Amino acid sequence: MFELSASNAGQYLAQRPETAGRRWRITPLEGGVSNTVLLAESDGARIVLKQALAKLRVKEDWYADRSRIRRECAALRRLAPLLAPGAVPRIVLEDEENHLFAMEAAPAGARTWKALLLEGRAPIEIAESVGAMTATMLRQSWGSLEWEQLFGDQAAFDQLRLDPYYRFTARRHPELAPQFEERIELARRRRALVHGDWSPKNFLVWGDRVTAIDFEVIHYGDPSFDAAFLLNHLLLKSFFRPQWAPQYAASARRFLEIVAEAVPAPAEFEATTLRHLGCLLLARIDGKSPVEYIQEEGLKAKIRSFARSLILRPPSSVAAVFASIPS
Repeated sequence: MFELSASNAGQYLAQRPETAGRRWRITPLEGGVSNTVLLAESDGARIVLKQALAKLRVKEDWYADRSRIRRECAALRRLAPLLAPGAVPRIVLEDEENHLFAMEAAPAGARTWKALLLEGRAPIEIAESVGAMTATMLRQSWGSLEWEQLFGDQAAFDQLRLDPYYRFTARRHPELAPQFEERIELARRRRALVHGDWSPKNFLVWGDRVTAIDFEVIHYGDPSFDAAFLLNHLLLKSFFRPQWAPQYAASARRFLEIVAEAVPAPAEFEATTLRHLGCLLLARIDGKSPVEYIQEEGLKAKIRSFARSLILRPPSSVAAVFASIPS
C-alpha cells in the first residue's frame, strides 16, 4: 500500500485527476498521533492530505483500523449541507485503497481554538459556535435509525478512545476499574451522532468562522461523551493557566447551555457528562495519550486528586466543577 509522505505527496497529487496540472509545495502538519497530515499549496490553492496510520505515534503500543478514514469522508459529506457554510471542510479527493483523502484547507491565518485558549484570547462566541454545531448534529441524528445504520459501527471509537483512555487508565488505577467500566457502558449507548474527538485542537478559527475537523472517530453512540471531552480540555487548561480559568469556565457553561437545548432530557445529559468528565480528566494524565502541555509532577498530582474526586463523587453541575478547582 502507498504510504504518504512529504517527499512523495507532490508526485501523488500530480497523478490524481482532481489535482493534476499544478506544482504543489508540501509542508508537514501536526496531525496528532493517528494520521499523516500534509499541507499542499499551489498558486493560491490550499488543501490538506490526510492518511490514517495503523500504529499510532505514542509511547505505548496503540493500533487502529485504517479504514476509519472512509467514515470520516462519509461524515463530512453528510454533515456539510446540515451545518453552517464552512463548518466542515470540503473533500477534494478520496482514495479508499490507500486510506487517504484531501480536503480544502483553512486560510493561512486560521488558528486552532486550542491555541487561542492557551493565549487567553478565545472569546465566548467560539464556544457558542461549537455549541451550535453540536446541537445541530444532535437534533439531526437523535434517535435516528438512518444515522445509526450509517455510523453504528463503534470499533474505531473503542480502538481510539475507550481502550486507550478508559481501559488503559483503569489498569493504572485498578481501584477505579468499576467506575471506568460503567463509563464504557454509558458511552456505548446509542442515542445520537458522536464526533469522538470534540477537542479545541480540532476547531479552526478565522474571523467569525469556526470549522470542525478530524471526524475519524465518528459513530452513533452517547453524545455526552463529546460534551465531556470538550469540557475536559477547558478544565485541563483551567489548571494549566489559572489566570484565565474564569474565561474557560464561562465557555464551558455556555457550550453546555446550548447543547442541552438540543437533547430530550437536559438534566440527565449533564449528569452523564459529569460522570465521563472525571475519567477523561484522569485519562489525560495517566492514559495512553497524556496531555502534552502539563509536565510538572506537582500539577499532575493535583489533577489526579481532583479527577478521583470527580469520579467517586460527581458534582451536581458543570458550573460546580469549575468553581471547585483548587487554587
